[in-house]
This record gives sequence, C-alpha cells and structure tokens, in this order.
Amino acid sequence: MEFGISDWNTFEKGIEKEYLITNGIGGFCSSTVIGANIRKYHGLLNASLVPPVKRYLLLSKIDEIIEVGNQKYNLQTNDFIGKRDNGHLYLRKFTNTLLPKFSYGIDDITIEKEIAMEYGKNTVVVVYKVETGNKPVKMTFIPYTNFRDHHDTSKREDFKYIQSYKEGILKLVEEKEKLTLKISSNCQYKEKEQWSLPMFYSNEKQRGLDCIDFHFIPGEFIYEMKPYSKYTIYFTATIEDTDKLDALSILEKEKERRQKLIEKAGFRDDMLKELVLAADQFIVNRESTGTKTVIAGYPWFTDWGRDTMIALPGLTLATKRYEDAKEILLTFVKYIKNGLIPNMFPDENVEPMYNTVDGTLWFFNAVYKYLEYTGDEETIKNEIYPYLKQIIKHHLEGTVYDIYVDEDGLLSAGGPGTQLTWMDVKVNGWVVTPRHGKAVEINALWYNALKIMELLSEKFGEDSKEYRELAEKTKKAFVDKFWNEKEKCLYDAIQDGKRIDKIRPNQIIAVSLPFTMLDKEKSRLVVSKVYEKLYTPYGLRTLPKDDREYIGQYRGDVLSRDGAYHQGTVWPWLIGPFIEAYVKVYDYSKESKNKAKEMLDLFKAHMKDGCIGSISEILEGDEPFYPRGCPAQAWSVAEVLRVYGEIYRS
Repeated sequence: MEFGISDWNTFEKGIEKEYLITNGIGGFCSSTVIGANIRKYHGLLNASLVPPVKRYLLLSKIDEIIEVGNQKYNLQTNDFIGKRDNGHLYLRKFTNTLLPKFSYGIDDITIEKEIAMEYGKNTVVVVYKVETGNKPVKMTFIPYTNFRDHHDTSKREDFKYIQSYKEGILKLVEEKEKLTLKISSNCQYKEKEQWSLPMFYSNEKQRGLDCIDFHFIPGEFIYEMKPYSKYTIYFTATIEDTDKLDALSILEKEKERRQKLIEKAGFRDDMLKELVLAADQFIVNRESTGTKTVIAGYPWFTDWGRDTMIALPGLTLATKRYEDAKEILLTFVKYIKNGLIPNMFPDENVEPMYNTVDGTLWFFNAVYKYLEYTGDEETIKNEIYPYLKQIIKHHLEGTVYDIYVDEDGLLSAGGPGTQLTWMDVKVNGWVVTPRHGKAVEINALWYNALKIMELLSEKFGEDSKEYRELAEKTKKAFVDKFWNEKEKCLYDAIQDGKRIDKIRPNQIIAVSLPFTMLDKEKSRLVVSKVYEKLYTPYGLRTLPKDDREYIGQYRGDVLSRDGAYHQGTVWPWLIGPFIEAYVKVYDYSKESKNKAKEMLDLFKAHMKDGCIGSISEILEGDEPFYPRGCPAQAWSVAEVLRVYGEIYRS
C-alpha cells in the first residue's frame, strides 16, 4: 500500500492516516503517516510491562533536523500549543508493505526511514538510510521520552529520568519505579535536558478527553555526513535486560516473520495479504496464563472473551494459524466457571470477569469452526467436549447473572440493570441499549450450541437425543415468539413477555450461524430487511435511520459517544454475518458470491484511511461514514478476513 504527496498536502489530511506496529505481547508503536502524534496513545514505544496489559508510553517520538550547508530543515511534524512543525512538506512517499517506510527528499538528498518492533520484546527500532548530494549534511535527532500509562497524559516534572551514556547506549532510569529505558544509536550523543513544548492531541480533544501532553528530552543525537555518500543511521529503544541492540537484524527478522505469515495463509489477493498482517497484530501472549490471547483493539482495548471467540476463526483459522487457535481455546477451557468463559482475564491477582452471556455461546461456534478447518477431533473430544457438556448443564440449571433456560426452551439472561450481550454500554447506571431477557442472537447462538452438541455427541459415540430434543423445543418457541409478521423480520428481544420491535442487526446472526432455526423464506426476508434498513459499505448500522432513537454521529464527550455506540453507529464486524447470511439464502450461487465480493472489496478504500491496512471498530452511521472508535479492531479485521477468505477459496 503506497501513498504520496497528495495524501498529506495539508496537515489535516495527513493526520487522517495512521500506522500501527505491534510486538506480540501487547506493546505497540503508532502514529500518523506524517509523524504528528494526535492521540495520547501515539508513540514509538508503548511497552507492555505485564503482557499484554499495563502499557506505558516510554518513547513518544524522535524528531529529525537536517542541516545542509547553512540551511536547516525540520523533518518532524508536530502540533504544539502555539506552534506547528510542518516537516511533512518534505515527505515524498509512505509505503506500508511489510513495515512502514517513510521517504523524504530535500534538494539532492534522499532519506528513507523504517520502523519495526522486535517480536516478543518491548523493543522498537528506527533505521534511516541517507544518500547525500553535493554538500555535507548534519542530522540531529531529538528523542521525546515519557513515563506514563498510555491512557494518561503527563505534565512537566511528572516523572524524572536519571541519565547516563556509555559506549553508544543512553540509559534513562526512572527515579521512582527504577525502570530503565535504553536508547542505542550509532550517532554521537550530547546531553541537553529540557521539557518539550505542550503537545496537542486533536483526537483526544475531539473525544472530550485530556489533550495536552509534555515529554522529557534528555539530549540530542548527532550524525555528520560527507557529500555523495550513503549512510545508515539507527536507533534501538528497549526496556529489555540486554545491551545487544542490533537494529538492522531486528528490522530484517521482523520482515521475514511477516512474509512467512503471508505465505502460510496462502492468499494471492493483496487485500487478504494486508488483512493477514493486520490479524497478526491482535494475537498476543498473555503472561498470567502463559498462552496466546486476542487483543480486542488498538490502542486502548485489552483481551476480552466475547471478542476473542468472534474473532478467532478469522484471525487464526482463515490464516492457517491452527496451533494458535488450539492454544486459545484450551486456555479458555481452563477458566470456565459456573458454565461461563471469562469475559476478561485476570491481571495481577484480579479475578476474571464473567459478565457475558454470548461469549460462552460464541465459544461453541469457535470450537465448531476449529473442527471444520482442522479436523482435529482428538483435541475436541478429550480436552474440550467434556467442558461443553458442563456448560450446557449450567445453562439448563441456571447460573450467575440470572442466565437460565426458560420453560419454553429459550435462553434468558440478566435484568433491567445488566448488560450481558455485545451491546453492553452502561453509563452512570444508565443501560443505553437494554437487551436483558431473551435476546434474538443469544437464542440463535443457544440453538447453534445445542446442534453442535448433537453433532459432537454423535461423532463421539454418545446419545444425542437430549440435545436434539432441546434444540427442537428452542426452535419451536423461537419461531413462534421472535417472528415479527408485520415487519417480516425478527424481534430484537423479549422482555417480561413484551416483544421489542427495534430493527437491529442482531437478527442476522439467526441466519448466518451454521445451524439456523428459520426456514428459507423467513431467512430471505430477514436478509432483505437488514439489507434495506441497516446495510452500509462498511458494516451494519445498529439502528435504521428512520428510528426515532437513531444517532448518526459518534463524537463528543464520553456520555455523548456512549449514547450513540449502539444507536445507529456502524459496526464492520457485522459484515461477516451479513455476507454469510446473504450467500446462504441464495444457495451459495455464483451470482451471490460475486455480489459478496463486490461488497467486501469496498473495504479496500477504508483500509487506506484510519489505521492503514486495518479496519476500524466503528464508523458513524451518517454518510460519509467517518471511522471512529479504535482505528484497528480485532473482530472487524477477523470477520472481513474470514468471510472473504472462505468465499475466495471456494
């Protein structure tokens, strides 16, 4: 993916595009393509101190000043209070193939910059390749360091580094925590302690959050070059306990690792290759379990059970990372409690959270997809199937959060003050989208789980009668109670006997799952209604535009944004169930698959906006669908990759 001058001929256009690099343990490096940090989360080194959480910003950026003869040029782009640096005027090209590469030009001088993180380590490298012209060149590099939780901002004197410099390595020891940040370079170093100007984060201002940050500058690095020569300049920043900081080796190894992921997945389509690399960003190691997990979104989410189970098929199975899929499934098995998988894993002696009804049901679907892709019956039979039986038993008997199977066979969950489905926003006691009781996709998932158990019990030589009969009972009640004859679609929920007739995207899941309770005619009507009322090029709206509660813009303070989160906002992950349902009701015909590919190809444009090569968490419901929320979201990437991959391979 390549971009040019027209993409940043104004500062405002340049900050619309971001890059993201991750390290496989929750740490990350991110900024805009023009180098201006517009989020408090932007930085060269956001280290994960307790992988994949406790993420600290330690190195915000490295600014570059180039001197040619008596002329100085600032390559950096910054937005300070009262001052803006416009170094992007010298940026000629940005590419994001395996890793981000920036190409600058000043007269007859060219400068290429590449950035990478060492996989599995809290280490970032920046490598410059400079070709000089007919004059001597001097480059000065200014590191902006910090020491804060990546959710916070810093003020002057909030932290103190004690510095020392020896044999090419600058060591900065934080006075209170004693954490050491090491910056290695082949430049000359000059100590020059000062605090930066107040850096302004326009994205945080837009979100109604703290938007001013200060960074500590310990000194500057200097490199002098002769005319008509080529030079390689490098920086390595790390908190790892090592002084072997080979920037060039780290850069090349990471390129090789990423190339192997693309080759393993086996896709030829460029969009799918991009998504394979995007998928890799979310698969990380968790220290507390010693196994793989899934980060829900960058830059601020951690790992969540529901998100993991929805994303697992796309992130791991479509990309042929079968061992990762197996490891994640077996990890969740270990933490099942009261018939539920964790919605959030434990950190630093904190108990897991189990406040979800659908995460556990999506777990059944992930197991089914794993078996479908791998044929690994042995793992399912010996290590997972016994726990699936326990889960069904707990649901039938009733478990925590008032989750139970009612007499009619439908699954009910929660009460007026709880939020257990994926539409789970609660602000100051206000449940924005109340979906307690019998929600449509929850019962679709419950039926799907029962049919999966029927299939597995038969496969493993056990009596499947109980699951078959339970499934039939659920199906009968579902069709009787959820079908909205007036609107020719499904009710969204049943609460205290009252049918909630909001037209929401949750109903599409009742068609898209492997096992559905609806006949062909009703399935087509659901797809038709969702297509008419909720479809957009980048996912499904959470309410139709003609609903009196529809909110088409997602912006402002926390209360405003949370109030819009599921009230019209577009969610890209829902394109997966929609496409699945669409091709299913048209019998997987060639025409339906071609139409599906046309829909999915629209994401190519989106992947050039927001976080380059990735897919946003949400977009505004109103045209032109501005990307909002996390710029890189696991289930958004996963569902586009999964459904596109399955259609592509078929």
